[in-house]
Amino acid sequence: MAQGSDFRGKRCFITGAASGIGRATALALAAQGAELYLTDRDVDGLAQTVADAQALGAQVPAHRALDISDYDQVAAFAADIHAAHPAMDVVMNIAGISAWGTVDQLTHQHWRSMIDVNLMGPIHVIETFVPPMVAARKGGQLVNVSSAAGIVALPWHSAYSASKYGLRGLSEVLRFDLARHRIGVSVVVPGAVKTGLVQTVQIAGVDRDDPDVQKWVDRFAGHAVSPEKAAAKILAGVRRNRFLIYTSPDIRALYAFKRVAWWPYSVAMRQVNVLFTRALRPRR
Repeated sequence: MAQGSDFRGKRCFITGAASGIGRATALALAAQGAELYLTDRDVDGLAQTVADAQALGAQVPAHRALDISDYDQVAAFAADIHAAHPAMDVVMNIAGISAWGTVDQLTHQHWRSMIDVNLMGPIHVIETFVPPMVAARKGGQLVNVSSAAGIVALPWHSAYSASKYGLRGLSEVLRFDLARHRIGVSVVVPGAVKTGLVQTVQIAGVDRDDPDVQKWVDRFAGHAVSPEKAAAKILAGVRRNRFLIYTSPDIRALYAFKRVAWWPYSVAMRQVNVLFTRALRPRR
């Protein structure tokens, strides 16, 4: 998007709109006069976001509960939207899931679900929504929500990072591929955000109800920013066509540390891994 432009009247497609960052972003855009096209697999949560957006005065011409990992569902929704409306101005891939674990504890389904939802889901949206933007020749913005786990080596995040590093790499290529069409590409790298994902994340081989484990999960959540703050950071970054959009300063600092001091970063991450493993391995 052109620097300084606002979202009034912009057609914005958002995945993961029923809760967390997706819902907060949808409502922030609604308050700014955007025209919303929303999806999530949570039927009731999606309906609530639609109602709340409309209460803010926004138009929501189309919304549908679907699974973004299912290409046919995404393609059908995209076809229905484009049959009745012009191409999107902004496409936001926000939906995602998370699972942690060591490689000996992660199941095949953990690996498969991370890739299917977090990587193939956004790809399905890109396949079906970006070509019409290119054809419309009016520019726009593609926003992909990766993660801190898409830029640094967080412990026990191998499956999650496989999907989120992939999304960041895809975004970097598209940043240059789509520039000639005046379509900007932003990749969001949140750290901890106060969403349901924090309390529902799967931790392979670990009892989430163990008091020691819950203590560390709560400590992690205590450093989290609100979804509303994350949404504000995202929209501010999109206005400036930033490539990397941070939602908290700790991740910006950690990524800078990695880039300028690889050896100290490596030593530090080994220690973090040891601490993380001790914390999440319940006492017998």
